[in-house]
Amino acid sequence: MPTSAAESHGLEDVRLVEFRETDGTITYFGTYTAYDGSHIAPHFMRTDDFLTFDFGPMMGPAAHNKGMALFPRRIGGLMWTLSRWDRENISIASSFDGIRWESPAVLVTPRRAWDLVQVGACSSPIETSQGWLVFTHGVGPMRVYSIGVVLLDLDDPTSVIGVIDAPLLSPESDERDGYVPNVLYSCGALIHGNSVVLPYGCSDATIRFAFIDLAQLLSRFHPPRRSE
Repeated sequence: MPTSAAESHGLEDVRLVEFRETDGTITYFGTYTAYDGSHIAPHFMRTDDFLTFDFGPMMGPAAHNKGMALFPRRIGGLMWTLSRWDRENISIASSFDGIRWESPAVLVTPRRAWDLVQVGACSSPIETSQGWLVFTHGVGPMRVYSIGVVLLDLDDPTSVIGVIDAPLLSPESDERDGYVPNVLYSCGALIHGNSVVLPYGCSDATIRFAFIDLAQLLSRFHPPRRSE
């Protein structure tokens, strides 16, 4: 429930991740959008046991707008997050403490018909043997939201090493009607066995689950072209 004036009208789109520190300690973080009725801001929640929680705002150049999603571990001694601070692109930023996020660098830009208007991260990156799996949402010119995916380098997450040109999921005829029509949207995914489990909302009306063969998905990636 809201605990501050910044959250008075809601806590939205939480992206929850199990974060493992370098010493093996596990903490659960959630990044979410705080809404006060007029303005939005990225906030975080943190818990070790899901009984008590810490909450607070996130700060710095990358901590604006929506769509922040934390990586599940440190890379090069730093915490990392995806961000849509500029309302249009997926960027990446680092932090020492997980509160202040500096110098966002653009990772993914709108470039295809199905994500021509805007792109954002659906979920926290998922670690695989071939790279960080990042599900994205793309907004087309008719405000149709589809779900895509990119692959980032394990050791250098600022580098996109794999793309798939077509969206993985686009609204089907029975997924188009709802409070916000023509929208597929997800805030999280996980690997279970050999499959990726991707829950997603359909036009703010229903929830469905996609089950994706991980090996087949990884085999579909190709290196980004120079223009990408």
